[in-house]
Amino acid sequence: MHKKIKDKINSAYMVQNYKKILPFVKPYWGRAVLAVIITIPVGSMDALIALLLKPYMDIALVEKSIGATAYIPLLIIAFSLLQSSLNYASTYLNTWVGRKIANDLKIKLFDRLMNYEASFFDKTSSGEVQFRFNGDVDTACNGLISNIKLLITRVVSSVALTGVLFYNSWQLALIALSVMICALYPLTTIRRRVKDIMKKTVFSGSQVVTHFNEAYSGNRVITSYNLKEHLQNRFKETLQSVFTLGIKMVQRTGVMSPLMHFIISIGIALVIWYGSYLITSGEITTGSFVSFIAALLMLYTPLKAMGNNFNNVINSLMAVERVFELVDAEPQITDKPEAVKLSGEIKDIEYKNVSFGYAADKLILKNIDLKINAGQTVALVGNSGGGKTTIANLLPRFYDVTSGAIKINGIDIRDIGLHSLREHIAVVFQDNFLFSGTIRENIVLDKTDVSEEALNTVVKSACLEEFIAELKEGLDAQIGERGVLLSGGQKQRIAIARAFLKNAPIVILDEATSALDNKSEAVVQKAIDNLMKNRTVIVIAHRLSTVRNADTIIVVKQGKIVEKGSHEELLELEGAYASLYKTQLK
Repeated sequence: MHKKIKDKINSAYMVQNYKKILPFVKPYWGRAVLAVIITIPVGSMDALIALLLKPYMDIALVEKSIGATAYIPLLIIAFSLLQSSLNYASTYLNTWVGRKIANDLKIKLFDRLMNYEASFFDKTSSGEVQFRFNGDVDTACNGLISNIKLLITRVVSSVALTGVLFYNSWQLALIALSVMICALYPLTTIRRRVKDIMKKTVFSGSQVVTHFNEAYSGNRVITSYNLKEHLQNRFKETLQSVFTLGIKMVQRTGVMSPLMHFIISIGIALVIWYGSYLITSGEITTGSFVSFIAALLMLYTPLKAMGNNFNNVINSLMAVERVFELVDAEPQITDKPEAVKLSGEIKDIEYKNVSFGYAADKLILKNIDLKINAGQTVALVGNSGGGKTTIANLLPRFYDVTSGAIKINGIDIRDIGLHSLREHIAVVFQDNFLFSGTIRENIVLDKTDVSEEALNTVVKSACLEEFIAELKEGLDAQIGERGVLLSGGQKQRIAIARAFLKNAPIVILDEATSALDNKSEAVVQKAIDNLMKNRTVIVIAHRLSTVRNADTIIVVKQGKIVEKGSHEELLELEGAYASLYKTQLK
């Protein structure tokens, strides 16, 4: 009983998801309706061909007279030609509409992806993103095309053919329909049988994509650590999991098509047996019987393969469910309806009793109180894992505080529009992401009104002038995917140039020089010093030598601020900072 209720709920949920797709169909409504209308005669023409066999058999073959039946073979050819043409038109229109819907859904999901908070990407693999945001849309929309076309064609064809069956013999028609119902009944259990396997298959399929992504992005690590065999074994394990799930799918559903084939064969046998009796008793003519058998075979033949086809239908239905789970999901970090814009100069930034945890029951930061005045440079230092980067990540709302508040000019940042907030903050990460393309494109990003003079100024300020001059293409030199053709220092300086051009009053430097050698660090540090001028700066530093001149140094340990002061003041305390400094000197 519980399963029945659950199945009804799931069925209602599928119907609801198909209703949700209607707004995406609306812009292409005309073509969509035309595609549906065309499928009606496509299905009904099967019945016409079967129906024409009755007079032909009765007159031409039984009465041995051609007479008026001479035109029937020509009609059958004409109907078949028309049916084929309409079938092509229907396929073309359905594909056109389906791909347009798929594109619109992908645009919607891409927008969703761009608005997800950092925590979503922390727990979601690249393979899962590609599988669910791209692959599922194709599966859902391709399924939508075939489902609509198949459903309408089959329904119209079945109704028309059933009419032919009853026209020729109501007795044989009742036998045929009873057998058909018995053959279709097993299909009602397929969704329950495959739902869990489908979910596991999606997960395993996304892992396969992740393996390929990692093999591409991590090729140098793989080569240098001789990880080829190790990763091949992991890949084989994932493929074995996909294989096992595929076999389980066949075990649970593979019997459907043979079972339906067997039941239908029984139906055909019963019809032939009872039909022979009806012919000999004179209740039906030979033409009626041949017409009936032709209609019956046209009705039954698609059902034989429907067990296998229905798996694809269920797969597309579940893909629709997964797609609209993403469409309906709202990002956790969003603008409030009454969100305000930051205006005027930045006067101060204040962390008031801020606590934060990636999981609600495990706090990373505990009761952080910190005030940064305009134009100040504040350095966050401490051992790895203490919470330095987390403090900085809360300011542009990569994450929201668990408790307490962060304020800019006395306004809680949760009350400020995200676009406005982030326009006032530039971030230079330790490992900056560069887009495939040119140096110019990676500096200007989405800005279209940057003059050559402004661009040359930021290039000079970021200490890129000498490097750019050495390149034949200059700013238009290609850098490869993720900037693979550049050194670490060059990538950092491009990121700094990007921050210069943004000209935000608040700058966050997240260990921007920690991965560089001494020579590269010196050049990048000079660029950073230029960037820090006349701005409010939060520096996350591992090398304490880079923050000696900060106005205030904050020592963070196990999620708490344990010391605060200038370099000289903290050394005099002979506490945590002094200990870290002496350790680095050694």
